[in-house]
Amino acid sequence: MRKATAILCGSLAVFSLFLFAASAQAADKFGYVDLSRTFSEYSKTKGYDKTLSDKEKAYTDERDKKVAELKALQDKFNLLNDKEREAKKGELENKMKAFQDSDRQKQEDLRKEQDEKMKEILKDIEEATKKYSEKEGYTLVFNDRVLVYQNKALEITNQIIDILNKGENKK
Repeated sequence: MRKATAILCGSLAVFSLFLFAASAQAADKFGYVDLSRTFSEYSKTKGYDKTLSDKEKAYTDERDKKVAELKALQDKFNLLNDKEREAKKGELENKMKAFQDSDRQKQEDLRKEQDEKMKEILKDIEEATKKYSEKEGYTLVFNDRVLVYQNKALEITNQIIDILNKGENKK
């Protein structure tokens, strides 16, 4: 009899835990965000894209001028006789190396700036998602890229984009 009572009590305890877990799970609220759409529709992204595009165009224009100057210098170099060419060879090589070093540094600086802006935007998206999720009682919010299937009713992308573009995520 004691054995049956112990089994019954154990079964009730397991059943109670199961019911508790099921009820807690039923209270969970899930959502997902289309990260790429949020990123591209965020006004800050568009502003940064324009700024970086303008900087890249200015860099490209400056680079093209320097390339034209080096080409003209190379053409003049090719017209020199052997003795003059030998004397000017070091100067041309130094200018080419300086150009390559400068070009590499400019490209690296642009890449770093782009990475910094991207990190800033992703942080804004994360903060806006966190703020919205806490306010609306979401337990978990996923990035849509990690989901194999998603029910459109769980998508909160538009709400996050609205928060970002209205500046509501600012502290």
